[in-house]
This record gives sequence, C-alpha cells and structure tokens, in this order.
Amino acid sequence: MVRLARNVEVEHDDGRVVKYVRHPNGGGPVSTRADVHPDAWVAESAYVEPGAVVGARAHVEAAAWVDEDARVGTDAVVGRAAHVGPRAVVHRGARVGARARLGAESVVDPGALVPDDEALPAGSHVGPQRTAGRSGGYAAA
Repeated sequence: MVRLARNVEVEHDDGRVVKYVRHPNGGGPVSTRADVHPDAWVAESAYVEPGAVVGARAHVEAAAWVDEDARVGTDAVVGRAAHVGPRAVVHRGARVGARARLGAESVVDPGALVPDDEALPAGSHVGPQRTAGRSGGYAAA
C-alpha cells in the first residue's frame, strides 16, 4: 500500500507555491488557505484551491478540482474529474456531473444539475429546478 504525504506543496505555472494538507474525510489535498467542512468528502485525487469553501456533507469526487475562491454548498456534489472554476458557486444540494466544467463566476442554484461532460462558459447561471445542457438550460452573462 502506498502512503501519501500528509502535507503537499505544489508550484503553479506562475511560480506561486501552494501548500496543501490532506482532508481527514477522503484524504484529498486542500489548500491551507481553503475552508473545507470536516464533514465534507474530498477524494484522494481531488484538489481544493486557496480561498475555496466546501460545505458540510458536500462531496468532491476523484480527480475533481475546486478552483480558487469557488464555493461548494452543503450537500452539493462535484462529480469525478469536474472543474468548478474560479469564484464559481455551486449552491446547496446542486450537482456538477462527471467531467463537467464550470467557467469562472458561474452559479449553479440549489438543487440544480449540470450534466456529465457539460462545459459552461464564464458567468453562466443554472437556475433552480433546471438542468444545464445542450438544450439551453443555462444563461451566460
């Protein structure tokens, strides 16, 4: 069995070094400048960047990435290999499907769904009880 380091440092393309610690629930690396609730799940291969906030019982699945200053609400799910862009907000109970991409400053309302493989441009909005998708269930700013 391979043991992962408790603390990880990553140098970004711009030369910044970001320090991460393993989240106790799932083992995923979380920036020391992020706020992840202890009851959230961060998969071992997921990342949570500086300034991000992840709420109680939220799930950040394998290979997912919660970018800088993004917000993931209570009971929300960020699917496998999905990306929540900088300053994007995934509200309570919303779901971002596997491999989906939310552009910067996008908003997913409570209970809304972004389907697998969907790519939303910056400033997109997925409204309540709507599903984003190729049928136009979202609006770009």
